[in-house]
Amino acid sequence: MVEIERLPTGVPGFDKLVQGGIPRGFFVAVVGEPGTGKTIFSIHFIAEGIRQGDKNIYVTTEESRESIIKQAAMFGFDFEKAIRDGRLVVIDALMGRRDDPWSLQELDVETLVNKVIEAKKYLGYGRARLVVDSMSAFWLDKPAMARKYSYYVKRVLYRWDFTALLISQYAVTTSLGFGFGIEHVADGIIRFRKSIVRGELRRYVIIEKMRQTEHSLQMHEIEIRNGSGMRVKAPTVYRKEDTTLPPSVAARMLAAELQKLLEVPDSESEA
Repeated sequence: MVEIERLPTGVPGFDKLVQGGIPRGFFVAVVGEPGTGKTIFSIHFIAEGIRQGDKNIYVTTEESRESIIKQAAMFGFDFEKAIRDGRLVVIDALMGRRDDPWSLQELDVETLVNKVIEAKKYLGYGRARLVVDSMSAFWLDKPAMARKYSYYVKRVLYRWDFTALLISQYAVTTSLGFGFGIEHVADGIIRFRKSIVRGELRRYVIIEKMRQTEHSLQMHEIEIRNGSGMRVKAPTVYRKEDTTLPPSVAARMLAAELQKLLEVPDSESEA
């Protein structure tokens, strides 16, 4: 039997759902609507990498570096010390400071890949963890390129011994992705969801795909607490269909959004 090296995520209750962790070298899509726990899951993944002595890179496109560091501290993870000790690089793609060596001035996938490789060289040789939070930011103005960009990132960075979480944002109204492609090239798909149950917000996670892994097929409820972070609870009795729109409704909403994009404003048509 082939022995598969797996990287634990550090999220209590999650790793047993994937036979102990994510296989080394995998590029995993972490998808879901805003507020479902994707960033916190990724913070746990990096914190566990720091604990295990891995090289760690976190790319943030929707929050500043300072915000990620503060979030980590809320759950008991000292990212600031890890940065000082040369075990973590947080690449800030939001603020775009020119005087910051670990900042991106533009959201371009080639620039992203080059900066990640530069950070890996800085951290040195060894097993590495990467989070890109989120990949969706790189194709907001050209969603049709999502699959091509995702493949490029995976093809180039795979050679650098990364195990990566690539976050993809989903629209609140339709649960549809901002661009389609990342899930097609990913080795695994971890989907986060949320729902209002009896007037209370509940969050869920399900592993929809994980190659080389006999993973759980059940949706599990999760909880997030200050001081400890995320924890996976028992399987939920709610089905995936209970926490999302019916496919026919989502399709009609998507068609309406696409029609809006294709419509020519009256002022332009008159010209």
